[in-house]
Amino acid sequence: MPKEKSAGLIVFRKENGVTYYLLLHYPAINRKGGHWEFTKGHVEKDESEKETALREAAEETGIRDLKIVPGFKKYIKYFFRAKKEESQKTKKVAWIFKLVIFFIAETKTKNVELSHEHISFLWLP
Repeated sequence: MPKEKSAGLIVFRKENGVTYYLLLHYPAINRKGGHWEFTKGHVEKDESEKETALREAAEETGIRDLKIVPGFKKYIKYFFRAKKEESQKTKKVAWIFKLVIFFIAETKTKNVELSHEHISFLWLP
């Protein structure tokens, strides 16, 4: 079974005593409405999980002043189906095992510059 490994950040900022968390809206691929998620992306060769998480956050949001909070590292695991065009190459549906490592990071930046991968974002308390 194919496997993928990604790393990401739970990005937060504080404003007037309230903590806000950043969520990104991914467009629909195999389901209506898309989904909301934290920043994340594939771990590249010779790149640490933290380096991946910081790089992906910068690429997806334009935020670069991120400070990872020590002691927080959470994993999620799930299966997903390969994209339609990938499945058609093999003429069968391919299931992929995904491991995502999340860190938490603080920013002072409120402005988000979305990449082409996303359709919107929210800062939520």
